Amino acid sequence: MPARRTSVPEARRRVSTLLREWGAAQQVRDDVELVVTELFTNAVRHTDSEKVGCELAVIGAHIRIEITDEGGPDASAPHAQPGSLDQEGGRGLFLVGALSDSWGTRPVDSGRGQVVWADLPYRTAAH
Repeated sequence: MPARRTSVPEARRRVSTLLREWGAAQQVRDDVELVVTELFTNAVRHTDSEKVGCELAVIGAHIRIEITDEGGPDASAPHAQPGSLDQEGGRGLFLVGALSDSWGTRPVDSGRGQVVWADLPYRTAAH
């Protein structure tokens, strides 16, 4: 998707639709939407990307979220800032950490950029 602020709600909408199709529980959908929003927003705000990718996969009892950016000269691996709970920026990664069993980054296989991933508990809705 284009690396624009207006793409964030579109990414969230697509994720929500996919999770509904998969039959994910409401809490899973809410948590994944929040994590996607935070990570996608960071990719738009803190990299020189023209495009940002978003992928989901169910792996065992987890759902893996991967947000891929194209990097940039000042892009670095995201990290929560000390004291950022009281500041405007940085709170999103505390939320990602709180909702995820694990999260991290890795370089993009094809060159410039990085993948920020998060694994959240996954369960389907009770029928």
